Amino acid sequence: LYKKVNRKPGLVVANIGDASLACGPVWEGITFAAMDQFRELWEGDMQGGLPVIINIMNNQYGMGGQTSGETMGYDIAARIGAGVNPDQMHAERVDGYNPLAVIDAYKRKRKVIEEKRGPVLLDVLTYRYSGHSPSDASSYRTKDEVEAWEAQDCINSFGKELVSAEVAHQTDLDSIWSDVKELINEMFLKAIDTKTSPLMDNAEIIGEMIFSNGSVDKFSDAEPEVLMPLAENPRVKRIAGKERFAFDEEGKPYSKMKQFQLRDGIFEAIIDRFYKDASLIAYGEECRDWGGAFAVYNGLTESLPYNRLFNSPISEAAIIGTAIGYAMCGGRVIPEIMYCDFIGRAGDEIFNQLPKWQAMSGNVLKMPVVVRVSVGSKYGAQHSQDLTSLIAHIPGIKVCFPVTPYDAKGLMNASLQGTDPVIFFESQRIYDIGEQFHKGGVPTEYYEVELGEPDVKREGKDITFLTIGYTLYQALKAAEELEEKYGISAEVIDARSLVPFNYEKVIESVKKTGKIIVAGDATTRGSFLNDMAANISQLAFDYLDAPVSVLGSRNWIVPAHELEEHFFPQPSWFLDMIHERIQPLKGYIPGQNFTDGEIVKRAKNGI
Repeated sequence: LYKKVNRKPGLVVANIGDASLACGPVWEGITFAAMDQFRELWEGDMQGGLPVIINIMNNQYGMGGQTSGETMGYDIAARIGAGVNPDQMHAERVDGYNPLAVIDAYKRKRKVIEEKRGPVLLDVLTYRYSGHSPSDASSYRTKDEVEAWEAQDCINSFGKELVSAEVAHQTDLDSIWSDVKELINEMFLKAIDTKTSPLMDNAEIIGEMIFSNGSVDKFSDAEPEVLMPLAENPRVKRIAGKERFAFDEEGKPYSKMKQFQLRDGIFEAIIDRFYKDASLIAYGEECRDWGGAFAVYNGLTESLPYNRLFNSPISEAAIIGTAIGYAMCGGRVIPEIMYCDFIGRAGDEIFNQLPKWQAMSGNVLKMPVVVRVSVGSKYGAQHSQDLTSLIAHIPGIKVCFPVTPYDAKGLMNASLQGTDPVIFFESQRIYDIGEQFHKGGVPTEYYEVELGEPDVKREGKDITFLTIGYTLYQALKAAEELEEKYGISAEVIDARSLVPFNYEKVIESVKKTGKIIVAGDATTRGSFLNDMAANISQLAFDYLDAPVSVLGSRNWIVPAHELEEHFFPQPSWFLDMIHERIQPLKGYIPGQNFTDGEIVKRAKNGI
């Protein structure tokens, strides 16, 4: 994908084992590589298939299972190409024990790639002599089987052919073989020599390599490919007429249609970067034409060709996996996961690949990937979950969750300027909300909001509310009620980011108020809210007049929309928690039970 979009010469060989054909992400990757749009919708020199050869190193085993006759059903791996596209991926089986056959196959398939008729699938037959790992005793196969393959080993058999054809003498081959053994032994000795290959003696360096913390305007010197000047984009024109602060001079709110919305802030940051960085691409399940499921990309289609903005298959693992590869090659990319709940469909890619390649490469590789993820509500148990805590748990990923237009634009700008992977959460409930806090409104010019810096959205002196995501607005409503009815002044802090996170502003607030509630929409058990609460309890212990309280959603599945007020934190829940766990409110009757007994009961029942 990187080679095609950035007009780089050559081709890519993706080596996979035969047993990997049972893995979902492999099929997703093949589907992605074979998309019709490369030939049907991409235009000009971009038209044509991806320059990729899927090279199946068919050693006939996966762990201890034999793919042919046991764990798979295709018999011959090359057959799967027939189910992918009309060209059947130009698939064929190749004798991997015959170097000339492999060379011939690659010469022919390279021609296919050069004619832009990829992708290609090669089933290269070979054999795995040793076990899968040192603990694998190969007890699942016979000695006779191994010896039969050894008798046909390509090094010996091809050597005999060279001698028979008088291309080489046996003494030449023996000399080469001796040199190879000597070289391998030499490399082995150097690898285990701690003077030549010293071990890391300062483990703290690992932490320094987790993030590269770079700042790069663009990853390509090419002229960004666009379809019109930025000022002529129809949505840019519409936004120019919007009010960039939600209230007029008298404090009255402008209509929703007239307000510069959170989705506009994200759009402005992204389209600005598209006009600066030719390497930037974006894709997901509904990014083009439709403008995205929540209209963030509305207007991008008019400005960008297919090779910079396109729809992907419903293949979250491929969406994130290809983005990782694209970034490793040197490009910047914005993949989109339509719903937070679908993160699990890209589990290995998000948890095991995206966060680790920078540190594993000693920061040689950079990972400028900004994954947009919308957090839903009103769509029930499988489309309304806040899974921010899962992502924050994984070292190597930056996590932010802006809930105001000013913060959304600033944090997206900062994310796109950086060189680290960012999961950029967006609440579906407030895509249409206007800017209520930054008095000058959302600036038209470029600016950044530093990741990791929380922001005081309401000043107070008696209690602190630290919120993640949409819960900011519930906390603000609760703060107003506390002030009006009980004379309690609440300071409300918007976390804005989860990783990194600077506690200094929160500690200063707690020094002043002595009390704090940490709140968010994630289910309470295992939530990042608890991590924050634990840190605050330690860092601000001397200043606390009451235990740090955590207010999250119930430990249930997300219920139907009409029951969400019983699941997600409501403004009244803040008062309930204050009354039960921090200080009694005169004449107050709580609606939610936050007593010690109820907490113990719920935990005992697993809810």
